[in-house]
Amino acid sequence: MSDSQEEKKEPIKRSHENYDESSDDEPSNKLAKADAGDGPRLCPYLDTINRQFLDFDFEKLCSVSLSRINVYACLVCGKYFQGRGTNTHAYTHSVADSHHVFLNLHTLKFYCLPDNYEIIDSSLDDIKFVLNPTFDKAHIEQLDTNGKLSRAIDGSMYSPGIVGMNNIKENDYCNVVLQALSHVTPLRNYFLRAKNYSKVKRPPGDSSYLLVQRFGELMRKLWNPRNFKAHVSPHEMLQAVVLWSKKKFQFTEQGDPVDFLSWFLNALHLALNGTKKKNSSIIYKTFLGQMRIYTRKIPPLELEESKRNELMSTVEYAETLTESPFLYLTCDLPPPPLFKDQHAENIIPQVTLWTLLNKFNAINEKEYKTYKENFMKRFEIRELPPYLILYIKRFTRNTFFVEKNPTIVNFPVKNIDFGDILTPEVKAMHPCTTYDLVANVVHDGEPSLGTYRVHILHKATQQWYELQDLHVTPILPQMITLTEAYIQIYELQSHKSDSSNEK
Repeated sequence: MSDSQEEKKEPIKRSHENYDESSDDEPSNKLAKADAGDGPRLCPYLDTINRQFLDFDFEKLCSVSLSRINVYACLVCGKYFQGRGTNTHAYTHSVADSHHVFLNLHTLKFYCLPDNYEIIDSSLDDIKFVLNPTFDKAHIEQLDTNGKLSRAIDGSMYSPGIVGMNNIKENDYCNVVLQALSHVTPLRNYFLRAKNYSKVKRPPGDSSYLLVQRFGELMRKLWNPRNFKAHVSPHEMLQAVVLWSKKKFQFTEQGDPVDFLSWFLNALHLALNGTKKKNSSIIYKTFLGQMRIYTRKIPPLELEESKRNELMSTVEYAETLTESPFLYLTCDLPPPPLFKDQHAENIIPQVTLWTLLNKFNAINEKEYKTYKENFMKRFEIRELPPYLILYIKRFTRNTFFVEKNPTIVNFPVKNIDFGDILTPEVKAMHPCTTYDLVANVVHDGEPSLGTYRVHILHKATQQWYELQDLHVTPILPQMITLTEAYIQIYELQSHKSDSSNEK
């Protein structure tokens, strides 16, 4: 072999030595440039891409090795594979199945395998947008006014924000909460722009920021106007929930939406470095209210009246006051009737929302029993939040089973004045106390076997929709009030004009 031949071979040999097959993209780009020249190469395989098979909602891991490092999506069959160098799973798949176009799920770059060169083509931008939807400020401001429908790949039409969500097994209790929160305008606007929370720093070893990231991704997918399909899978979001709730909330067994909502709002607040201050996170800015709780101890009933009166005048039995912040209000239903009517059917009782809210008027007292002592409590709302969450307590647990209260709550969907439960002094501090309903979570069926659905107001069209997993149907507002409401989210009317200013 001549010296000149050895010199020619030497640079190629060096490129291969620097090339790492397993994880890093950088050396591969050098090799691609050596193969392809300086400019991008036209790819003859772009017509093999099948957009109907593409689904980026699931965890980004290799379908063979289950590795999360350097994962590529095959744009022909939709499966995920690791690496793109010789002998990697993506390379082997491209040779064995003649699938040639791949997308790096982290860098959002397209490659042709096994030739290993980068594809730069504007016709692939729609795929990139589905994987990582981005929203600018102008687009976000139009979401509540633009009622334009979007078209999925199969030709079906959908409204961004009103899309079904997969029920993987028993996660409908999570779906309804995530759907309801996605229509709380300041929360949605905040999470649609990743730059709002990309600079959040957590202590070393604490990766609870992943919960924030996953919620942001889910929010962007729900509101994506260029989705390939008219539904979304919350798979990655739920995996973060299982991990950070230490398996308290699973998607394989039914849970309680109220427990999930309470945990989720507090977990997001802490992950965003929230403190006890009202403006420390978007969660507290949106949902935090203030109340006072007045508590007094009740003397034992078996004592004589004189002894009881004597005890009432002691410090131990005096009324105490505690300031208490709240993210939602718990409304107690009156007990249902024990007897059936003459047709041997259960009477379904009805109650107005005002009756339930009178618990918080600073006058009505409610008895709370503990193992040893009994207390009387009354509640006074001091500050109403921009978005008020009501939890209507339908389930009671006794020693043997869980019982459901089927009482129907009558409530208007618009112009509800919560100022009626405030003291005159507190009401004077609130310029506006009128709210409109934006989301209503409903429980159907038996306590342990029931399912959940949610009613959502699409603000751009003022149309109400019922969402139950993948099913999305328009509904009349009059029908919403006939359901067994469980969780409701109300929006302060004066906040409507402010919400578009949220970044």
